[in-house]
Amino acid sequence: MSRILDPAKHFFEACEIGKGWEACKAHCHPNATFSSQTTVLSEISTLEGYCEWMKNLSTPIPDGHYELKFFAADEADKSVTAVAVFHGTQTGPGGPIPPTGKKIAADYVYHMVFDGERITHMTKIWNDAISMQQLGWG
Repeated sequence: MSRILDPAKHFFEACEIGKGWEACKAHCHPNATFSSQTTVLSEISTLEGYCEWMKNLSTPIPDGHYELKFFAADEADKSVTAVAVFHGTQTGPGGPIPPTGKKIAADYVYHMVFDGERITHMTKIWNDAISMQQLGWG
């Protein structure tokens, strides 16, 4: 049985439903890093910052939820990959413009690297430009 699959799953679920760093940090090293080749996330370099960004996303998109497609561990590389689709509708305040009522269906991938049983780095692969267009934000 994988020692990293369960903590990765708990982290993924807490992060994706917007529970923030408080709920996610038990599964991460305190200084865990984050990267993503996206404009929207370009200023975020810590996993704590990303978890808080996801938490804040639940204000403009209160019905945000994920549809998990694939979740697997590679013990030799000490990593876990998740493939999912983020769904939601911008009905709340807090976006770059007033609520649009538009829906998003965004494919994305998380690659989580472990040191022991805690995440030390995570990369998010996501086309933020398409997502912003879907929401009417760009």
